[in-house]
Amino acid sequence: MGRAGRAAITERLPGLRADWGLDFVVVNGENASAGAGLTPDHARAILAAGADCVTLGDHAFDQKDMLRFIESEPRVLRPLNYAKEAPGKGARLFSDARGRKILVTQVLGQVFMKRPFDDPFSAVDAVLRAHPLGGLAQAVLVDMHCEATSEKMAMGHWCDGRASMVVGTHTHVPTGDAMVLGGGTAYLTDAGMCGDYNSVIGMDKAEPMRRFITGMGRERFTPADGEATLAGFYVETDDRTGHARRCTPVRVGGRLAQVTPTSAAS
Repeated sequence: MGRAGRAAITERLPGLRADWGLDFVVVNGENASAGAGLTPDHARAILAAGADCVTLGDHAFDQKDMLRFIESEPRVLRPLNYAKEAPGKGARLFSDARGRKILVTQVLGQVFMKRPFDDPFSAVDAVLRAHPLGGLAQAVLVDMHCEATSEKMAMGHWCDGRASMVVGTHTHVPTGDAMVLGGGTAYLTDAGMCGDYNSVIGMDKAEPMRRFITGMGRERFTPADGEATLAGFYVETDDRTGHARRCTPVRVGGRLAQVTPTSAAS
């Protein structure tokens, strides 16, 4: 989320990759550029910091340069069920440093979203059928980008046993329901934002509060620029089945309590 969130990634992710032995990292870059989409330069910086893949969201093409850049950078994914004419891909099979295949896909929900998108469940189902877990893909990650917690949970159960993890994005608020579902899929309703939590979902507090209190706007929203928390979701998977062995939310720095894979295991 904005400059603060980018700083959390570029300053902390390289160390986390080394310290935790991370094999594959996905970063949602939906609001990385002034809170509205992602520029090519900011995408390059996130990838250079250690991200293997960057997903977008409903603001995928707010930055118009992304329309061309996404065609030349396969590590950036737009939502699977976005407009059919949209450039780029919504799912891709990647390889990690040890040659294991990881499928990453992102899909947009329909509930409370500003525009109707194609059915996310049938879109994800087609991709999962084409990339069976433990077969063509040693791990499968689904980024469910939507507003409603119920829709995210439904996607988690829809993918249970067929994906290594389903993680929600979009609301900027981390949830406390990290778990491994009955079929072996790690699930978290929302990973939260990488950004300044002394804010209103990443925006400087003054203007959102003015609009809530008075019903009138005076200025544009601007991202909060204080010390950021890096928020995310850590999952360990079984190479044979692709199912999750364990999972934990990640909160590093800023105003949120720190949780790391090492401390969570103790």
